[in-house]
Amino acid sequence: MQLAILGGTGALGGGLTLRFAHDTEHQLSVGSRDPERATEAAAAYRETLDDRGVEARIESGGNADVAAGADVVVAAVPATYVASTIESVADRIRDDAIIVSPANGIDAHADGFAAVTPDAGSLTAVAANAAPASNPVVGAFHTLAAGRLSNLEAELGIDTLVVGDDAGARERLCDLAEEIDGLRAIDAGPIANAHEVESLTALQLTLMRQNPSLEDVGVRFR
Repeated sequence: MQLAILGGTGALGGGLTLRFAHDTEHQLSVGSRDPERATEAAAAYRETLDDRGVEARIESGGNADVAAGADVVVAAVPATYVASTIESVADRIRDDAIIVSPANGIDAHADGFAAVTPDAGSLTAVAANAAPASNPVVGAFHTLAAGRLSNLEAELGIDTLVVGDDAGARERLCDLAEEIDGLRAIDAGPIANAHEVESLTALQLTLMRQNPSLEDVGVRFR
């Protein structure tokens, strides 16, 4: 399977790239608005993996170029760029490619963090509104701490909640996510539930601010 990580030079995109490259045989492509930054990031990821004895094929390029032909396109970009990033690659992606949004709307305040609700109800809904009608959109990876993902020495033992209106796409994404060692995917239903899922990240960040020992905390449902 070919996975394109748009915004793959960022913290979350980099963590997902490293984990998928380390734990699976899928072909990874790192994208950025700046192809040169993507090339540099991909080289750094390959070096990190090589140090662990993993020879990974990680390609790179502009977001639209790496999205072309991918089976799964992850828009690992900040909340304000979700719609524009998806729109910028819409005419290059396959009709049946799954588009994944891990974005959260977060606002900092004096005592912690609060979830920001866009007019569409959630950022997964924003992504769905920006995507071509033929492409299923799934929200996932919202609660994964980038630092924990990027540290390949760290055991995960955490969950990710998966939302989307296409049940088949949710199932495929759950199967894909669980190929990452220590990550369990839980079907959380349609996009109508995305706001509650995305809001968990604000709580995580607040807990980390109030409790330094909870650095890079994850979520596990029992």
